Amino acid sequence: MRIPFLNRPATVAVLRLQGAIGVAGRGGPGLSDAALAPLLERAFKRRKPAAVALALNSPGGSPVQSSLIGARIRRLAEERGIPVHAFVEDVAASGGYWLATAADYIWADDSSVLGSIGVISSGFGFVELIQRHGIERRVHTAGRSKSMLDPFRPQTPEDIERLDRLLGPIHEAFKEQVRARRGNRLPEDRDLFTGEIWTGREAVELGLADGIAHLVPKMRELYGKEVRFLTYGQRVPLLRRFGLSADDFIDGIEERSAFARFGAGRG
Repeated sequence: MRIPFLNRPATVAVLRLQGAIGVAGRGGPGLSDAALAPLLERAFKRRKPAAVALALNSPGGSPVQSSLIGARIRRLAEERGIPVHAFVEDVAASGGYWLATAADYIWADDSSVLGSIGVISSGFGFVELIQRHGIERRVHTAGRSKSMLDPFRPQTPEDIERLDRLLGPIHEAFKEQVRARRGNRLPEDRDLFTGEIWTGREAVELGLADGIAHLVPKMRELYGKEVRFLTYGQRVPLLRRFGLSADDFIDGIEERSAFARFGAGRG
């Protein structure tokens, strides 16, 4: 006796992770653990997928949100026994690459940009500008370090030392994540943690990615030509469907700037 449902095609859940991490993008809430949690839960549990595919395009962002999202992906994958494939589109850099390492396999296009395994803190200094215009900066704090890195005051060696103490442990956590997830695929004679970026083909040669492939054909190759795709994406809030606020405009500029650092501008 033939039981039809035993011969049904495999299902692959596809989850799009696009934009700066922890920053609301144009028309969406951005990539955060809180926003993605319900989508990830459905992607791993609905219809018992044979695999979860992450369509990834992110220049990075919040290290904490990168860690939280990546940990949630791993937790669900291990609980359900489901393999995860990350498909890098334009860029998976910094926190975006952290998300990629949450997958069991990382695939990229030849022209994708991957890496930037480092931590950055940037800002501006306006001390000379306000002095030139006769502006006096007045700051009152309770706590000697409360005004650290104030852009309207001269930068001090103590400020730089404190910042280094913050950035160092975050960088170490990032390196531990990459080593834990990529393991012996990484070369022993090459320092990949300098913040450098590589194209897809270079990333494969360095063990940062597993091969050159695109989502649909690769999933069909692995799970059958008749594989079914269930796509999950973040919903656009109702008010944002009718126009952009000033906050949306600023968030859009920030996100464009983040992508532009890696030569991956968005239209």
